[in-house]
Amino acid sequence: MGSGIIYMCSKISSIFKKKKKPLPIETSFVLPSALPSWPAGEGFAAGVIDLGGLQIRQVSTFNKIWAAKEGGPDNLGAAFFEPSPIPDGFFMLGSYSQPNNKPLSAWVLVARDATAAAALKPPTDYTLVWSSESLKIKQDGVAYVWLPTPPEGYKAVGSVVTSSPAKPALDKIRCVRADLTDSVEREDWIWGSSSGFSVYTSRPKNRGREALGVPTNTFLSQNNGSDFGVVCLKNAAASNAAMDDDSDQVKIAAMPNSDQIKALIETYSPRIYFHPDEQYLPSSVTWFFQNGALLYTKGEESKPLAIDATGSNLPQGGGNDGLYWIDLPVDNVARERVKKGDLSTANAYIHVKPMFGGTFTDLVFWLFYPFNGAAKAKVEFLNIGLGKIGEHVGDWEHVTLRISNIDGELKRMYFAQHSKGEWVDASGLEFGDGNRPVAYASLHGHAAYHKAGLVLSGNGSVGIRNDSGKGKMFMDCGERYEVISDGEPGWVEYGREWGPKISYSFDEEVRKVEKVLPGKLKTAFDKAVRSLPNEVLGEEGPTGPKGKDSWLGDERS
Repeated sequence: MGSGIIYMCSKISSIFKKKKKPLPIETSFVLPSALPSWPAGEGFAAGVIDLGGLQIRQVSTFNKIWAAKEGGPDNLGAAFFEPSPIPDGFFMLGSYSQPNNKPLSAWVLVARDATAAAALKPPTDYTLVWSSESLKIKQDGVAYVWLPTPPEGYKAVGSVVTSSPAKPALDKIRCVRADLTDSVEREDWIWGSSSGFSVYTSRPKNRGREALGVPTNTFLSQNNGSDFGVVCLKNAAASNAAMDDDSDQVKIAAMPNSDQIKALIETYSPRIYFHPDEQYLPSSVTWFFQNGALLYTKGEESKPLAIDATGSNLPQGGGNDGLYWIDLPVDNVARERVKKGDLSTANAYIHVKPMFGGTFTDLVFWLFYPFNGAAKAKVEFLNIGLGKIGEHVGDWEHVTLRISNIDGELKRMYFAQHSKGEWVDASGLEFGDGNRPVAYASLHGHAAYHKAGLVLSGNGSVGIRNDSGKGKMFMDCGERYEVISDGEPGWVEYGREWGPKISYSFDEEVRKVEKVLPGKLKTAFDKAVRSLPNEVLGEEGPTGPKGKDSWLGDERS
């Protein structure tokens, strides 16, 4: 009996002594496949970009300085690093940090002077902005965060993290001449302490295809809500560049040329999976026009016009003034057929635009669906069809790939989800064939997600269901695509709605649902549904790609 107890105790002890599961950050992320040799071009993927007297490079190898083992996303803590080794002649601009709940997928900019105009100078001093000495948490030693004091006319673009209370050497980091910097804002939370100190990823405050701010990927720190003053870089070379002859965009040396864009599409074009129960699939815009789509004019609703295959007879320019809209064929049989789309003709319409002063390229993959199906709601344990709520004609959805022009590597992917969406780092993506990421289109609504499953739009356990899954049907966005730009093809300049305004009583549809709900759930359901954006409710048809804020600006997240 005694030996049995000893044996059991030994087994239990061995279980508890098993090695803990490693944190995700202990694995370094690399893309599934090696990058190709990009076609020849001026400056894309050349390893260095000149911002106008200041040359930048990315460093993706690091020394870990300190780590917290708790707090932050998933309560797994965060780690702080400095780039190492730094290429000869370049200097550190700031330390890097990320949460421990994802693989190490780090990069940070380093810089060097390209002229004699002193774009960089060392700080004159440091201010200790925070220390982990008094924290009662699991941590690797003690961390000290130092903010550089820049010389007059210069600004700090990052902080220094040390494991020693001694000030860093002044030569440790460089500050940047003020005219080569731009303002930043916080983006994603990295980590925070009970003392009120938090760190975030940062991004340029002004973003879009004409904005010049350049992210360094250093972190932004706050103490009790107040930012410690750091900035990002600015591409002064782009602000002085010549205008492109064929567009209103400036020529930026680091942007890919047409051959390189084609190679990027071949390398990274996503595969989009549709839910196994999906009825409403994408089609090409041409197929939609050729199969009976009609243009309506306010005041002349009885005389709709057939639309030319290229959309050349659509009204050009102007805002969404309600004077025109597109609708399905009048004939019921044709109407139901066109609603279902035609996957065999579907194109990915790709908008290529510079981001962050031309240091990144965004490839925006637009899909057109002739029809957006009705929504379903989850109300506690009940799943309920919402009648006509959510239905609308002419559904435009997209995903965006953000690619570094320094090395040609995919860094992030954006998944549009109705009125906003989410950015996912490359380390969090699912990949299919080589470096080609996977997206999932939600049932009927076609919002994009980076993994299959249920996402609820609403409050708590009440909201609109967004179901996605890996069905047999999918779209290979690199198989059939068309690069679109200002004015090309003709339908891009159609700025009005691709579907009619709501043609049903929203209140009546809500009441139909509420009839089957227990009393205490009626109010929660009503509040959740009415808080959703029009793009989910289907109250009016959407505008096309050029009508979205992201055509000129950044994605909403």
